[in-house]
Amino acid sequence: MKWFSRQKLNAKFTAVISLIVFIPLVVIYIILYGNLKKSTISQARSLMENTMVQTYSEVQKTVDLCNMSTQMFLNNQNLKDFLVRLKRGDDIPTEEIVAFYQNDIAMLERLVNSNPYLYRIRVYAQNDDFSEMMPILFRQQRMEALPWADSYVSGQWQFDYKDEVFGSLNTRAADHVMSLVTEIEDYELGTIGVLEVAVDMSRIFPYMFEEEAGDYSSFVDEYGTVYTGNWPEECSGLREELLAKVQAQDIQAFYDMEAKAGKETVVIGCIPVRELSGYLMQVSDLHEEIHMIDGQRNIFLVVIAVVFLAVLLLTNWIVKVLLGRFYCILGTIRQVQEGNLEVQAPEDGNDEISELGAQINKMLDRIQILIGENVNRELLVKNSEIRALQNQINAHFIYNVLESIKMMAEIQEEYDISDAVTSLGRLLRYSMRWVSQEVTVREEIQYIRDYLDLINLRYDYEIMLSLNIPDLVYEQKIPKMSLQPIVENAIVHGIEELAENASIYIKAKVFEEYFVLEITDSGKGMTAAQVKELERKIAGEIEVSGGSGNGIGLKNVQDRIRIAFGEPYGIGVISREGCFTKVTVTIPITRGEEKGQHEKPDDSRR
Repeated sequence: MKWFSRQKLNAKFTAVISLIVFIPLVVIYIILYGNLKKSTISQARSLMENTMVQTYSEVQKTVDLCNMSTQMFLNNQNLKDFLVRLKRGDDIPTEEIVAFYQNDIAMLERLVNSNPYLYRIRVYAQNDDFSEMMPILFRQQRMEALPWADSYVSGQWQFDYKDEVFGSLNTRAADHVMSLVTEIEDYELGTIGVLEVAVDMSRIFPYMFEEEAGDYSSFVDEYGTVYTGNWPEECSGLREELLAKVQAQDIQAFYDMEAKAGKETVVIGCIPVRELSGYLMQVSDLHEEIHMIDGQRNIFLVVIAVVFLAVLLLTNWIVKVLLGRFYCILGTIRQVQEGNLEVQAPEDGNDEISELGAQINKMLDRIQILIGENVNRELLVKNSEIRALQNQINAHFIYNVLESIKMMAEIQEEYDISDAVTSLGRLLRYSMRWVSQEVTVREEIQYIRDYLDLINLRYDYEIMLSLNIPDLVYEQKIPKMSLQPIVENAIVHGIEELAENASIYIKAKVFEEYFVLEITDSGKGMTAAQVKELERKIAGEIEVSGGSGNGIGLKNVQDRIRIAFGEPYGIGVISREGCFTKVTVTIPITRGEEKGQHEKPDDSRR
């Protein structure tokens, strides 16, 4: 902002006009860029939901197929009878084995081969001493080569293991197998075999093991075990965060969220798979899409910058042409500033700039007239000051004369006259000493004492002065002659008409940030209407002029206090007719350590 204020007018106009053009373009682009980015993310979320719902549908079909195949094997009585005989260790005739293989095993094999979703169905008999009937019936020791052999639970799924039943001999073995493992039971013998209905996980969860850039999938079982092939490491925390939300809120449908993985934007989704007691999760990396949008943004910004520069140069040229006469007038003003008042501004044309030149010329003519008048006025003032200095009485001469009168009175033993002359001398010294506009309360009180000493010489009655002022207040600074006019006002308007002994009581109250001086006289007092009128005069609501009894003295005190200390300091008046008049003066504390009670100035106290 400071840079802008220091620029020339044509630069300011150029900047403002260019910004008027540039800012809407930037705002429009920001809105379009934001909408494009939101649209890309929204499409990614919709595509992810469709993909995961489709995958879930495939999982349901596969699980149903495995359950049906399991029931079919469990309900095959010939298979169960053969497993019982193997468990007992019976000696089975060769012809029965051949018949069982040709009939039952062949039928089960055709069942497996007829369904492309099934990878293998194997039965592991509780016997290691018989001829295996591939690819269905195997010895128990074959199962021990599988990773879940010692930890499986009947009726539960086993996830993501390698088919190592035949070790390295089986070149067509799947690397990612999941299977429904079920024990085959007999009423008398208990477990007579283990049934493994297996499917290839890469067919059910296509994004889990494929190296397709941007889309990654994983499966989390009921124990929290994560099965994945290509899930990015930087998204692991997001997967745990999303899974915690789904579990905490018991979400039963698709749920997703937008997040940041490092510096890249991703969309991560989750869908509960009740049939497998787990959760299918997928993340879509929008790195390429966002970078493409950012590239378009950068191209647009470059175009805007070029356009902005062109508009800037064109606008600057146009503004300079339009403001040419203005700069001529500005040159005229600079010559005037250097002292050349004879120069004239150009007035050609009928527009506002021409009118400005005409007004400047009129102003220059008026300035020359005023300068002449001011020179004459200053000559008159100087002459008046010289005459005043010539008529001024030397203050030291007056003090010396008063000192001589005092010495004469003391020689004649007229001590009352001597004291009166002393009081008069101090009073004159105080009045004529205007080196500083501020005095201490102690100095002002001493001036009031001298004033009352002289006043008491005039009257047949006596005016007593009572003081109740803490030492802290005595040292405070106040405007000079701010208390004496109040005392004089009390004598002239409150006590003089009574013509009897009276008193003036000055009391100080100290508060936290200020003190209040109360000047109370035992004079005739005022009515409520008179007090109200006096308060309006002090506040300046009623105009006052010179003369006695119009409140100008109190208004002057109020103005001087307000000028010195500001609001809410000043004076207030309280009076009761026939009893008293109290004038309060509120002034801030500027010296001392203790500040009394914890109160603030209140106009009602004045």
